[in-house]
Amino acid sequence: MSIAHHLEEARTTPVGWPTVLVIAGAGAISALQVGKAPIALGLVQSDLEVDLVVASWVISAFSIVGAIFGTPIGLAVDRLGAKQMVLGGLLMQALGSGLGATAGGAGDLILWRVLEGLGFVSVVVAAPTLIFAIPSPRLRERAIAIWATVMPVGMALAMLCAPLLSYFDWRGFWMLNAALLLSYGLLSVASIPAITIGTQDQPVKEQLTQVAGAPGPWVLAALFAAFSTAFFAIFGFLPTLLQEQVGLSRNLAGIVTAISIAAGGIGNLVSGFLLSTWRRPTLVLMAGFVAMMGFGYGILAAGMGWQFVVSFSILFSFMAGLVPVVLMTCLPMLAPRPDLVGATLGLAMQGNNLGMLAGPAVAGALAPSLGWGSVALSVAAVLAAATALGRAWLPART
Repeated sequence: MSIAHHLEEARTTPVGWPTVLVIAGAGAISALQVGKAPIALGLVQSDLEVDLVVASWVISAFSIVGAIFGTPIGLAVDRLGAKQMVLGGLLMQALGSGLGATAGGAGDLILWRVLEGLGFVSVVVAAPTLIFAIPSPRLRERAIAIWATVMPVGMALAMLCAPLLSYFDWRGFWMLNAALLLSYGLLSVASIPAITIGTQDQPVKEQLTQVAGAPGPWVLAALFAAFSTAFFAIFGFLPTLLQEQVGLSRNLAGIVTAISIAAGGIGNLVSGFLLSTWRRPTLVLMAGFVAMMGFGYGILAAGMGWQFVVSFSILFSFMAGLVPVVLMTCLPMLAPRPDLVGATLGLAMQGNNLGMLAGPAVAGALAPSLGWGSVALSVAAVLAAATALGRAWLPART
């Protein structure tokens, strides 16, 4: 029995575009919780009287939670149901954001950010499972592309919310987000279908063994890790690079970064269109990885004019947008069983979050001593290995 057929039997209510948009909205609002910390970091530092190293853990908490808890949360999705996990994730984020607004010190705030991170991972692992359940192949493929845009949309939304900090300060902004998450959770109760794949009777240890013993989930985790390592090795420092390497002002560097992030969202949609018409995921993946190598080198190479660096930044993000849609589309085919899609996605998200941690760390270690050219070579090596892995394991056609 195919995964699509198995999931179709598990559906309890029809899924159409209104439902897809509600599901994507849950992801975008969750992504806003990632983006709210960087824009408010200076205010948090000043209010709690902590240095940048301590304050940076407010940002890193989400990636660490995802790197550790992705697979367990995926198993919970498979056992408890995707709708329940999405709603629970939204409520956990609302609670974490509300309690974070009352934090008396950095330790308290980081603790509540961990709770937010658990809710965030619950949403980004559970929500795609609802999309995989869409019986129409065309709607499903386009919905996956829409879902892939939630991170750039949420991050861009965070940037647009930055002026609100002048009116609410960071604590008020945290409370505003708590209210938004709670309200959206209530909206989602009636709008999102309930799906339970039906693995409640199987021991968790056996499920973990089956996921860990199958090559497909590990391939996906490795590809997500390679992608996010390469992406964040460059984009983690892009505003700084634009200011220090080519002399853009801070505001202009922020605008270029925002445009580049938006270009990634357009790349997600283009990838969905290519996959629905061309149906060659391996070639789309290779195009994305190879383009990231070339444009990444252009961003980091010394002596480039600002016009080229800006153009390369936008093109790098656009072509990078092709990759996650391919991986999400192929995920059900690489799961060991239809009822372990959630756990497979959880492991893949662990790889993604490890890359988010590793990329900036590697770039930050190499650039001061060996220059940004060494970062470009490292990015190219990681992407070349990922290209070979994708060619070997991903289906040539869907």
